[in-house]
Amino acid sequence: MADAADRHGITVRNAVVSDVPHIQRLCEPFVQKRILLGKDLVTLYGDVQEFQIAVGPDGTPIGCGALHVMWDDLAEVRTLALDAAWIRKGVGHRLLEALEDAARRLEIGRLFCLTFEVDFFEKHGYLNVGDEGLVPPDVYGELVRSTDEGVAEFLDLARVKPNTLGNSRMLKALPAVLG
Repeated sequence: MADAADRHGITVRNAVVSDVPHIQRLCEPFVQKRILLGKDLVTLYGDVQEFQIAVGPDGTPIGCGALHVMWDDLAEVRTLALDAAWIRKGVGHRLLEALEDAARRLEIGRLFCLTFEVDFFEKHGYLNVGDEGLVPPDVYGELVRSTDEGVAEFLDLARVKPNTLGNSRMLKALPAVLG
């Protein structure tokens, strides 16, 4: 289901498998700067259903972002990346809004992100939560079993510390969907 185009001719839609090479292309500059973790194509194909894609007026993907469900009330916004030419033009806002809408449809109550872009997320209602325990001990015990690197980062496990240095842990409570 594609959103209506905005004034720049940008639409945001669910990703399809033909978007995966574009997702990798969009992420690569941020991977090189150690802002995002690199992901193999096999991982991106396996996770394609988590992604939203922003498409430019010419039909080319210009941004991406993913929503990864972690627990019954918690999901992570991850892999939010834009083509450099489209930064500060509202594309990131549109993608984040689409991811938050997807979370609401799934009845997710809280969204987490690990980011260097604190100002961007603060403008969208995310709070810096530092190293506070975000889940009760019993849920932590379940999550620690995950092989997902993003979950390991969320839990702040020692094996992923080099990946998280300098990032801020941010959280947003989502209002329930009415009607």
